[in-house]
Parts: sequence; structure tokens; C-alpha cells
Amino acid sequence: MSKVIKQMEMNDMRRTLDGVRDLVVLTTNKLSAQGEYTFRAAMRRKGVRLKAVKNTLARRVFKEMNLTIPDDSPFWQRQTVLAWGGDSVAQLSKEVDAELKNPKTIGLYKSKEGEKIIVKGAVADGSPVTFEQAKAMPTRAELLSQILGMILSPGAQVAGCLEGPAKMLAACVKSVEEKLEKADEAAAPAVAPAG
Repeated sequence: MSKVIKQMEMNDMRRTLDGVRDLVVLTTNKLSAQGEYTFRAAMRRKGVRLKAVKNTLARRVFKEMNLTIPDDSPFWQRQTVLAWGGDSVAQLSKEVDAELKNPKTIGLYKSKEGEKIIVKGAVADGSPVTFEQAKAMPTRAELLSQILGMILSPGAQVAGCLEGPAKMLAACVKSVEEKLEKADEAAAPAVAPAG
């Protein structure tokens, strides 16, 4: 491959992956054309993009993008397909995993010899992680709800602290009021019927 072609491929990869910090790194092994089409179509419907890359060129581009994947990483062994999209690496990983385990299409992705699509790992915010770690991470929506819960929890505790004494005071005032009403009824003379 000439230097010009390599440079064009690297420029395209830079442009395509501009701003991407979360990836799932895959490899394909004897995947049929139907299997590849089905996998790509399913990922496209879920908002996940796929790109097959040349390892040596991808390493160079990743270094320029400050994605800290070592040169001796298993990510750079065999053919590499990058998947990206979604709100977070967790959502992306769950989408890829769900498709690979989909009972309708699992026959296209597995054979007697083994898996035809192998997940090498994931990249979370520019750092390599295992695929299992990526799936276990909270999605963006889950993280936002956890943060919101943490923010609102102290406010609810303060409201509970303020509400408790107020309820006790209201109960005391009500019991005093009831005692006064009973005392008023007992002290009032019995009115004789007019006749």
C-alpha cells in the first residue's frame, strides 16, 4: 500500500472517529457475507456504527487521538472492527452483546469451530477495559438517575427533619384544643327547655 493511500485511510479514520472516546473492539473469524450484513444492519438500527480498520494505521490514529491502547495489546491482534455509538460505552457494549446472543441470528455468529465475531475488549473514555467491565458500567441514564438521587437525598432528609417536629407540634395543639372543648362543654350550664 502506497504512502498516499495509507495517509488517505488515516485521514478518513481521523474524520470518522473525531470525538469518539467509547468503542468496542471486535474481530471477525470466517464470518459469512450474510452474517456480516445481518450484524451490520442490526447495529445500524441500534445507532451503532462499525468500521474495519488496518491495525497499524489504527494504532497511529489512536495515538494521535490520545486513546491509550498499548502497541502490544490484544486489541491489535488479528483483524479489527471498531464499533461506536450510543450514549455510553455501557449501552454500546450491551447492544453488541444483545445482538451476539440474539437467538434469531446466533447461528450466523457461531459455528461448531467457535465464535465468528469475537469481542476483544472495549475503550471507555480513551482507556482500554474488558468487555465485561464495560457491560457492568452504568449507562448515561442510570448514572444521571444515581446522581440525581444523591443530590435529592439530603434535601429529603432535611424535609423529614423539619416535618417531624411540625407534626408533633400539630398533634400537641390538637390534643390541647380537644381538652379545652371538653372543659367548655362540662362548664356550660345545661339549658332547660322552654315550655
